[in-house]
Amino acid sequence: MEVPIKLAPHGAERFPEGLLVERNGAVMTLTIDREDDMNRLIPQVLVRLGSIAEALREDDQTQVLIITGAGSLFFSMGIMNPVIRAQLSKDEVVRLVMMANRVFDAIEALPQIVIACINGKVLAGAVELCLACDIRYAAEHATLCMPEAAWGGFPGAGGPVRLPQLVGRARALDLICTAREIDSQAMRDYGIVQDLYPGPTLRESVAAIAARMAASGPLATRGAKQIVNTRLAPGFKPARELADTLRRQLEWTHDVDEGIAAHRENRAPRFTGR
Repeated sequence: MEVPIKLAPHGAERFPEGLLVERNGAVMTLTIDREDDMNRLIPQVLVRLGSIAEALREDDQTQVLIITGAGSLFFSMGIMNPVIRAQLSKDEVVRLVMMANRVFDAIEALPQIVIACINGKVLAGAVELCLACDIRYAAEHATLCMPEAAWGGFPGAGGPVRLPQLVGRARALDLICTAREIDSQAMRDYGIVQDLYPGPTLRESVAAIAARMAASGPLATRGAKQIVNTRLAPGFKPARELADTLRRQLEWTHDVDEGIAAHRENRAPRFTGR
């Protein structure tokens, strides 16, 4: 359950789950600061992200939100992998995926412009967090991968819903179904990110873009975002509902169990489509 919070009007605020929030004028930067855990989106981090999104809904001071990861190696390694999944019951897995969906939907629905500053490797559910942002910029050394299909599943927190809007139907299916990793150049070529920067200058470059956006009229930027979202909305709700339904059903299949077992045993999975 998301815990209501009141964000500090200025300065920096560190939350115990491993999130750092910093304000610079009308720009807020939210850093996933869990380098010792590859900036993973553990359940407590997702809950706190949800409470921050709730607080930002009525925040007239903030015009741009930047989401990034600490360090230079990982934006985030995501929510789950087969090792983590094996420690959870199927009901717990489904609840965690549904919570991620709610949080990412809330981030996408924010009135502010939300920028993903991809400072390193981004994997699985963390890709879906980036897709829920309005704009994405990446370091030149960043990579992206949605490995769920290799584990017997599919991205359940919005990947198949949002990715086609950026890269097209065929390329979305290619990236999801091959579970392959792509480099930053491919991320830009495909339209996933808008531009690339050397790692040491990424945050400074993205901050400058955010400051320029924040200096524009807030009614203009918020209005433009609302219009764009309304234009893209008609197919979103049915696709999200279908994704939730299929993801729940998937969790109790043989293939999911096989994918987890194969990863644990370091062997190729033997999927049967059941």
